[in-house]
Amino acid sequence: MSTYRVIRIVGSSPNSWEEAAKSAVEEAAQHLEDLRVAEVELLDMRMQDNKVVEYRARVHASFRYHPGGAM
Repeated sequence: MSTYRVIRIVGSSPNSWEEAAKSAVEEAAQHLEDLRVAEVELLDMRMQDNKVVEYRARVHASFRYHPGGAM
């Protein structure tokens, strides 16, 4: 049996929600071992002067939990 830890991360992009979610997961993958599943929880946008300036994706990412190890 395996145990997994789930964290919430937020990615952003000036171009799209897809790019925002991808950047969040790719950045997390550089710091976590055994990243397994990512689930988009929320999509939103940051506005300035009535225009979209940033797409944001809040993502739950799960990775294998190694007891006694760092996150």
